[in-house]
Amino acid sequence: MSLFISICIGIGLAASSGFRIFIPLLAANIAALTGLHLFGSGFEWLNGWTAFYILLTASIVEIVAYYIPWLDNILDHIAMPVAVAAGTLLSASFISADWEPALKWGLALLAGGSTAGIIHSGMGLLRLTSTTTTGGLGNPVVTTAENGASIGFSVMALLVPVIVVLVVMLLVFFILQRLIKVKQRNKG
Repeated sequence: MSLFISICIGIGLAASSGFRIFIPLLAANIAALTGLHLFGSGFEWLNGWTAFYILLTASIVEIVAYYIPWLDNILDHIAMPVAVAAGTLLSASFISADWEPALKWGLALLAGGSTAGIIHSGMGLLRLTSTTTTGGLGNPVVTTAENGASIGFSVMALLVPVIVVLVVMLLVFFILQRLIKVKQRNKG
């Protein structure tokens, strides 16, 4: 697999972890189980059935937990550093093991971790807006959209990685614009 495609897959899965943490990890594991991608040194644990059962259980628990009205906002705050870590891990897992570790993990943090963090921040802002404007009644709609986005981005990242990276770049740009506007509004 070419380095460019590998990086695109990693960034696409990292973006997915900005929506849900465990779904893209599960997707990467399923890719390994089906032979689409085998993980090398340091990431072999993603190749096995034990990881599948753990990640499937974690994904189900995470999906269900976000449908609980008060818990969804708490999870958004707790999940930020975990989403960044998952995005970094996913990006690093698709970069060749031949790379210098500092370069590999630095790129993974900059490309994957920051993408996951920005998307997670945008979704947190969207959920907060939903909670404020609908009293939390609109949050299940936001949760359903996030679940769908995480699943969709994960599948697309594995099947059409270059296209998903272009979509992710547009999404990150849009979210950053929104976050800047909110920050400017709060200052003024």
